[in-house]
Formats: sequence, C-alpha cells, structure tokens
Amino acid sequence: MHDTVGRFPPKGDPARENASRARTATLDLTERPRRNRKSEWARRLVRENVLTTNDLVWPVFLIEGERHREKVAAMPGVERLSVDEAVAEAERAASLGIPAIALFPFTDPPLRDARGSEAQNPDNLVCRALRAIKRAVPEIGVMTDVALDPYTSHGHDGLLDGAEIVNDATVDALVRQALIQAEAGADMVAPSDMMDGRIGAIRKALDAAGRTDVQIVAYAAKYASAFYGPFRDAIGTNAVLVGDKRTYQMDPANSDEALREVALDLEEGADMLIVKPGMPYLDVLARIKDNFQRPVLAYQVSGEYSMIEAAAANGWIDRERAMMESLVCFKRAGADAVLTYFAPAVAERLKKG
Repeated sequence: MHDTVGRFPPKGDPARENASRARTATLDLTERPRRNRKSEWARRLVRENVLTTNDLVWPVFLIEGERHREKVAAMPGVERLSVDEAVAEAERAASLGIPAIALFPFTDPPLRDARGSEAQNPDNLVCRALRAIKRAVPEIGVMTDVALDPYTSHGHDGLLDGAEIVNDATVDALVRQALIQAEAGADMVAPSDMMDGRIGAIRKALDAAGRTDVQIVAYAAKYASAFYGPFRDAIGTNAVLVGDKRTYQMDPANSDEALREVALDLEEGADMLIVKPGMPYLDVLARIKDNFQRPVLAYQVSGEYSMIEAAAANGWIDRERAMMESLVCFKRAGADAVLTYFAPAVAERLKKG
C-alpha cells in the first residue's frame, strides 16, 4: 500500500483543479504584492534603487616600473599597475563612464622608513601617477589616500613613539602629504588614518595654500576589520605590520561612535564621508545617511571582493549576480557611491543593458 496522504492529484486532473479553486476561494486578500513582481517590466517599474556607472569609484593599485602589471595573489583579477598602465586604465574608466578612480601605492621596501618619509616626496609614485593621469584624462576624478601605512616600515597609518601611535605629530605629517597630493593634481584627498583632528588641519592647510577646490573625503567610520587582509597584501603592509590598529580604527561593535566621528569630520570641513568596510556595516551606513543627509560612500573592501571571487571560482555562487546584488545593497542602505574593485566589470555589465 502506498501512502497518499498530502498528495495532490496529477496536473490537469479535474479533482486537482477543483481543489485549487476551493483553496483560492478561501483567501480574502485586499493586496497581492506579488502582482508587482510578476514580470521583469513590472519589477523595473517599481524598483526603488538603481545602480548606474555614476555610482562607481575604482580603486587602483600602483607599482614602480614601466609597462608593468603584477597580479595581487589574494585578489583574483586585480593587478598592481605601473604609471603608464594606470593611465591606460584611467582612460578605460573614463570611456566606461566611471566618474572617479582612487590611487593606492605599493611602496618599494627600501623607500619605507619609520616616519613614512616617502609620503612627503613630491615625486613619489602617487604624485607621478597623478600628474600623468590628469594630463591624459583630465575629465576623470582622482582620489588619493592620505595615510602613512603604505610608506612606513612598521605598517601603521601613523607615527610611532615606542609602541604608541602619536596623534598630533601624525596629523602634521598627513597635512604635508595632502598638500603635495593636491599640488600634483588630486581632485579629492581621502584621509583614511583615523587620527583625531586631521580633517580640520588638512582643510585649513589646503585653503591657506589656495587649494579651496580640493575636496576632502573623510574615512569617517573606518573599522578595525578582519576584511582588509587582501588590501594589505596589495600595498605590501601585511609583511611589515607590527601589532594591530585598534587604538585608532573603530571597534566593530560600535555604531553610535560612528555618528560622533561623522559629526566631528563634518564640523571640520569634510565634503564627503566613507564607511569602511561596506557590506558588514550597512546599518552604520544607513544611520549616517539618515542622520546627516550628506554624501556618503561605501568601500566594498578587498575581503568582500575576494570572498565573492573565491566562491564564484568554486561554483558556489553566480559571480555576476552576487556582484550586482552587493552593490545595489549599498545603494539601498543609502550610499551615494561605492569604492569597488568590481567597478570596470560592473560598468561593462551596465553598458550592455
């Protein structure tokens, strides 16, 4: 004997159709939200957030050399680029409609020292790339990272006094770094160091130097996150970092603190704000947008990127769908733009329609 409890008659059977009508007749629904999801055109009509190329900032890694590209092992599809190759990619970004790129250098170990002196060199890798890119592609925005970690022998964003990261001396160094980047052509300087008072000091110095048009994009809520590993590999700090960054980057357990940090940075003259990392901190992003209504960017960091790439390479997720979904989620949470290593792939996808 076969157990038939809970089974429906086969499709097309009159008994099945009668049972279906009977069940439907018992429902008294005023609203049926599924009607707005019944087809692609209907879903497009009611879509609340839309991703465009205008929402993208492409982080680009730099390396010394000429006609040189070097793969970043921990970030599939990402390369360190010599200046001439970075110019070519800036031209590509502009052709795809990407509004801005962000530059991050891999500094050769002999140029690193305890004080991050290479950060103040007007002819360092970032400054040379800035001048070359702005000559070749003046219409694209270029953002530069203001922090000492790519240049220090200890891998920290600030200066060390023994085991302590000293705040005020670091701010003085960051001001000098921001000024040489602005002089080289940076459209936006982005202090990612999380030192107290650095936004106000940089704004004052830029204005005094006649650089009132240079925007400050503050990493206002940057967390001491485990998701930065591949990035540190890309800029070469994984091998040299001494200790951790918890005395200046934020505790992942906190969100009220992020609002205080944002308020301070805005008061000091920040034009835009960055939340970093991205996806694990969508709640922080939403709170900042709701409370301040200022331009907020999310940084989809290296760990987020590499997880999607690794899962896709193993056949566990659909790469393109995960890529697009993750970026739409930033928009839904309130991001005005996203720094993402997927930027060129997303722009290509959007271009196809």
